[in-house]
Amino acid sequence: MTKKTAATEPHPAEQRLYRVVAAKIQDLIRAENIKPGTRLPAERELSVKLNVSRASLREALIALELSGIVEVRGGSGVYVSEQANSPSDVTEGGPGPFEVLAARRLIESEVAAIAAKMATDSAIDAILRAAAEMEQHHADRASNEAADRNFHLAIARATGNTALVGVVETLWNQRGSMWHKLKEHFQTEDLRQNTLNDHRNIVAAIAAHDAAGARQAMRAHLERVTKTFSRG
Repeated sequence: MTKKTAATEPHPAEQRLYRVVAAKIQDLIRAENIKPGTRLPAERELSVKLNVSRASLREALIALELSGIVEVRGGSGVYVSEQANSPSDVTEGGPGPFEVLAARRLIESEVAAIAAKMATDSAIDAILRAAAEMEQHHADRASNEAADRNFHLAIARATGNTALVGVVETLWNQRGSMWHKLKEHFQTEDLRQNTLNDHRNIVAAIAAHDAAGARQAMRAHLERVTKTFSRG
């Protein structure tokens, strides 16, 4: 039997940062004997106590909520659930929302710049239709989400590079249950209105074939979403 070399050994599963932070929170609950139904310290205090960023802490809390270990009550705080003392693990395994947003900020900003250079009239029309569809379905969250995805994919298609379309689609497909729970807690009417305004700025820059403007508009959009979701 052939002996495996280090190069052919499977890599161990990546330990996502939010899973590490989630484990720290569970250790804190046990170490301080925090009973079910008790509210955890505020996020700012927890982030200092655990020496982690607010964004990483928020991802960890969302993962723990999805696993039934804590309960997030809007306007009240985060509470230890009845299941906290049962053997449990964080169920989410993919990249966290802020990891995906960081990748999107890097990649989609350049995609927007390329689209501004390469977009044909028909490609610009497709982007405009997607933007209009998002505004039309502003009050319908599911339809609005689908239109948002179509908008970003239309920009990727405008580059004329199918590999870039695949990359952007893959990034959007990584917006898993943690993303949707985070959005459920922190999506506001102001955020939706700001997103529409951001999209108008992106469309205007691409239609004007302004690559630098399109890059900046897309980056500003994704930075604002990141700040909103990480700070609340």
